[in-house]
Amino acid sequence: MFAKVLVANRGAVAARVIRTLNRLGVASVAVFSDADRDNPYVAAAGEARHIGAAAPRESYLDIDRLIAAARDAHADAVHPGYGFLSENPEFARRVAAAGLTFIGPSPAMIEAMGHKTQARDLVRQHGMPMNAGSGVLPADAGVIAAEAERIGYPVLVKPAAGGGGIGMIEARDAAALLPAVDRAASMAARGFGSGEVYLERLIDRPRHVEFQMLGDKHGRVRHLFERDCSVQRRHQKVIEEARAPGLSLDAADTMGRRIAETLARLGYDNIGTVEMLMGADGSFHFLEMNTRLQVEHGVTEEITGIDLVEAQIRAALGEGLDTILPAEIVPRGHAVQARVYAEDPKRFFPSPGRLAVFRPPADGSVRVETGYAEGGEVTPFYDPMIAKVIAHGPTREAAIDRLAAGLAQFEISGVKHNIPALQAVLASAEFRSGAVHTGLLSTIKL
Repeated sequence: MFAKVLVANRGAVAARVIRTLNRLGVASVAVFSDADRDNPYVAAAGEARHIGAAAPRESYLDIDRLIAAARDAHADAVHPGYGFLSENPEFARRVAAAGLTFIGPSPAMIEAMGHKTQARDLVRQHGMPMNAGSGVLPADAGVIAAEAERIGYPVLVKPAAGGGGIGMIEARDAAALLPAVDRAASMAARGFGSGEVYLERLIDRPRHVEFQMLGDKHGRVRHLFERDCSVQRRHQKVIEEARAPGLSLDAADTMGRRIAETLARLGYDNIGTVEMLMGADGSFHFLEMNTRLQVEHGVTEEITGIDLVEAQIRAALGEGLDTILPAEIVPRGHAVQARVYAEDPKRFFPSPGRLAVFRPPADGSVRVETGYAEGGEVTPFYDPMIAKVIAHGPTREAAIDRLAAGLAQFEISGVKHNIPALQAVLASAEFRSGAVHTGLLSTIKL
């Protein structure tokens, strides 16, 4: 086991990783910017290192500062969390070059999956089901128009180097195409440092179903079932659950095994999630792969009993899946997660400010992941998610009821928050029936 691990992240994921490190008896090192100095996860770590100003490029995105902090702390490994540098192959390479272990996939795998069109080409060669799409678009308007016609309207313009829903613009006809491409390219350049975009056939009212994968350094990959992440706003997930409602277990397990076989052939060697769109006819279409721990990993942990952070760590140490995972994993019950954001509950604009009251439910009925405490400051520098609330139950209905009750107990003031919107979704007949799709939130009166 590692002696000391630096957590190169902040907020809820830093708290989550530190909790597992502490349980394993591994010394933990937190890093913090000027804005995060007083947040509780910093005190929860065995030690902490200041890494710079609040702006991410001067702290959490500064590779030199993070590696210097790891060296100064005499850490022997780095956990990247999610977001920031977690899917940056250069960071993974620099960590290894510094004599440290990167707790995640190999830099080659991160790089292969990080560019969306290249990832599509790679997995298509191994038989992954794929929606119609293009390569990176050139500057030629005629070629762009021809590609859209070949694919068929409506199309979605997407950044080739990014994710998280940023820069995804619909174009339902030729008149909307070029403005959508220009706008998406501009957003991609600002958000990811690359203005490369591509087209994908837009599937109306799809479901977003993703598969949790884990690989080792010995050529084995297994799936840990699927999650449904269809409830989204602006292409960003809001409510996630495991397993996916209304999806045949045989169909889900067949797809999971197919993905595992593909990743094993590619040499995938740590945690990752393959995201798929599912059409109304039940067909799956590869969307992208995230080469890191997911924000929604907790619902998988709840139904499997497996600590995915520990699994990451043990895979990075070189352990095989035969020792990391049980020979047979039998999912138990159902789990649902809601992301609590400091934002306007109707317009979804961020609402930074001081958490005058921040009291998560404390009766143990739900699991709460957060990097904040009462009196803390939600700044405009980072994602406005302030907590994740996860409920587990013997049935989907029971899990939803527990989540709704937990959200009702959550007391927050000082910032606007989206709990009313979450409650409206959980109470809706569509969600309760399992009739979820990526446009569901827009159909519910908030």
